[in-house]
Amino acid sequence: MDLYSRSIVGWSLDDSMTEQLVTDALRMPFARRDIEPGLFIHSDRGTQYRSQKYIDYMKSRDCIPSMRRKGNCWDNAPKESFFSRLKVELIYAEQYESISEAKSGIFEYIEVFYNRLRRHSANGNLSPAEFERMTAKAA
Repeated sequence: MDLYSRSIVGWSLDDSMTEQLVTDALRMPFARRDIEPGLFIHSDRGTQYRSQKYIDYMKSRDCIPSMRRKGNCWDNAPKESFFSRLKVELIYAEQYESISEAKSGIFEYIEVFYNRLRRHSANGNLSPAEFERMTAKAA
């Protein structure tokens, strides 16, 4: 999640939480955006985020790893809120038969609805995409 606009810039899906999964999700924003050196990449303290492969990938891109304090979900509140909304607005209402079916539904939720249409109070009730367009014009 880009905290500036609340846009989901990288995501991945698999049947287990691995360092490959989170590294795949991290590759996506580097492919999509021009990222300056010194970017902070914040996560929780899961073992996959502390893996050497993940940390090495971040450092190879001149990024700075940042982790929330132990037992403090508020450090990651915007992402926790996103996952809550994803579950309520999509997952609980569906009965996916396969990982590929779930991935298709999640793709549509994130890339079509959440990033382009869903309004956020943090963005003055604009979608992440619209907020980024408006702030780019102002710059």
